[in-house]
Amino acid sequence: MIQTSKQTVVHLIGVESSRIFSDTSILDLIRNCRTLVLSKRHQALLAPFLDDLSTIHLISIAPIQAALEQASRKLTQGDVVVLASGDPLFFGIGRTLLQFFGPDRIVIHPTLSSMQLAFSRFKIPWDDARFISLHGRETNNLAATLLTQDKLFLFTDRHSSPDQIAKSLLTECGSGINSEYLLHIAENLGMDDERLHTGTLAMIAEQTFSPLNVMILMRKKASQSSMVPCFGLSEEEIAHSRGLITKNEVRAASLHALRLPRHGVLWDIGAGSGAVGLEAARLFPDLQVFAVERGEEQVENILKNREQFQAWNLKLHRGSAPDILSALPDPDRVFIGGSGGQLQAIIEHAAKRLNPEGRIVINAVLEKTAQDAPPLLHAQRLDVTLSEIKVTRRHYPEQNSQTMHPITIIVGRKKKTKQEKTDE
Repeated sequence: MIQTSKQTVVHLIGVESSRIFSDTSILDLIRNCRTLVLSKRHQALLAPFLDDLSTIHLISIAPIQAALEQASRKLTQGDVVVLASGDPLFFGIGRTLLQFFGPDRIVIHPTLSSMQLAFSRFKIPWDDARFISLHGRETNNLAATLLTQDKLFLFTDRHSSPDQIAKSLLTECGSGINSEYLLHIAENLGMDDERLHTGTLAMIAEQTFSPLNVMILMRKKASQSSMVPCFGLSEEEIAHSRGLITKNEVRAASLHALRLPRHGVLWDIGAGSGAVGLEAARLFPDLQVFAVERGEEQVENILKNREQFQAWNLKLHRGSAPDILSALPDPDRVFIGGSGGQLQAIIEHAAKRLNPEGRIVINAVLEKTAQDAPPLLHAQRLDVTLSEIKVTRRHYPEQNSQTMHPITIIVGRKKKTKQEKTDE
């Protein structure tokens, strides 16, 4: 934190339009400051209200680090005013200023936020909305990030404009989702050239927009998948063939053994119906799940399940492991439900690519797999533990019971290196 003189402060003023400068108290703050940090747009808005800005030292707000350093030096000579768009404490510059100068040196003058303006323009209640900023954010898993909400407000940027977002969603999910969503785009809010647009994904994908825009994405009807519990799908709910599905109880234990991270990469190898990957994807929308499956019938089931439960962060890769694994990003977790006779090669490849503190979990249905997997994992310098799951189902008051074939869950956990232990 920069140490500066205690008798001066930084006034952080939210600007939603030129109307803010009709407030004489705001204008007086600007007139009396020694330094003004602002964008070219805000300078143009301010110019009609001040006859002369020549007595004030002007600093461009971008690049931000240079602006902060200059403002810190000028703060020793007098108050500094920073003009920021909308509510500076909501995905705005406020957080950065507080961290840099400390809360005791900041006086905040909020105004109407872009969210309030946008929702009011489109006459949409927003107490049930969610908010995401795409500024500087990776968008390679966009559908999983955005389509888990029924009403979402988006701060876009020049790399993630509304038309690009719409195109990406249609590419990731297919044209079938076009009729499910409505997009509202507000350009240049509060300015003379303000424009409003409403349309489907396909309509928005064909337009171009001013760089200064915000976006509201709304599902036309509440998603059926949102009414399903986020964890605990039953075998009857998941499309599968000939009983080839990880049973409910075993699936729960396998997911527990995986200790899934909220972010990262999961390989689901020999995915079958995709039940394990599906539950993982629905639990953690920011987790990238890669289902690897070669059987055409099972591939169709995975696609059905993905669409039915809108698990857009689950990506299907048709083919056989380990050959197809080279196309996937390095995993944090690996689940092996089937190996197609390539268990050793799969384990060797997965262990070599496994990220620090990663895990490989194998469900052994066959006795041979239960015998072969532990030494193979151990040979890759993984800590190995085994658990046997025996499931018996009964319906009360009926006396009949169903006992399932026992499953061995084998976990290989990557050990910490000596350097990692030292760093701790």
